[in-house]
Amino acid sequence: MNLSNPESAVKHRYTAAARASEPALCCAVDYDERFLKVIPDEVIQKDYGCGDPSRYLRPGETVRDLGSGAGKICFIAAQIVGPRGKVIGVDMTDAMLEVARRNAPVVAEGLGYANVEFRKGRIQDLALDLEKLDEELKNHPITDAASFLAADQLAQDLRARRPLVGDETIDVVVSNCVLNLVEPKSKQQLFREIFRVLRRDGRAVISDIVSDAPVPEHLQNDPQLWSGCVSGALTEQAFLRSFADAGFCEMQILERDEQPWRTLEEIEFRSLTIAAYKSRPGPRFDRNRADPCCDSGGCSG
Repeated sequence: MNLSNPESAVKHRYTAAARASEPALCCAVDYDERFLKVIPDEVIQKDYGCGDPSRYLRPGETVRDLGSGAGKICFIAAQIVGPRGKVIGVDMTDAMLEVARRNAPVVAEGLGYANVEFRKGRIQDLALDLEKLDEELKNHPITDAASFLAADQLAQDLRARRPLVGDETIDVVVSNCVLNLVEPKSKQQLFREIFRVLRRDGRAVISDIVSDAPVPEHLQNDPQLWSGCVSGALTEQAFLRSFADAGFCEMQILERDEQPWRTLEEIEFRSLTIAAYKSRPGPRFDRNRADPCCDSGGCSG
């Protein structure tokens, strides 16, 4: 079959995964047990990831989690950044947002402070607040071609006047096994959006699945493989290059699983965690540099 809308396949599968745990969606990840004690079991059981970008955060930072799901990484990050920091999760799936928002007060009570919130949006379009758009469309429903065009203009106005995430407002963007779920035509925009929302000295810390060879078209057209973090995986080189093309100055490979998570048609898929810096990191970083791009004009600093 031809997969014409990967986003629908992803939303359908993760809606089901918010209602009942699906172990096949995630890799085995060792999280710091200290941070799991205040997180409800429901959130832990409905966590689908391939790494732990939260371990590279620092106290006081403002963090945006792309594809936050049931909220596990956000709730861990909340403890690391502390009461002076802030964590905002972004997800497009209503069922996942419901789980995260329902459990946020439980975590806040356990911590003694509340520094986490969850917003509805698409990670490749971080300017558009989908809940604000929903509200507007209830008052101005789409009934014909003219109202469709008006809705598109309304979305453009919301991006400009009331963006979900403003320019250069975030210290760290994290994401856990979600970037691969974005359809090919939107991936370039996704990396540009990550760059846009980061402050000048900000960074992205991303865990995702990469492949050791390009994924062939017939595998990309399988909705089960697409929503299962296979079809949309980039090669490691293409993954790093995507950050460079978006303007990031330097990439650091933090973790790379030696053993593949899955092998399909002799293509190995494994977890990779990287840090991508908007400007050159200072000497306090011990960097394993990967595909630096400053010499080609991609550095903002």
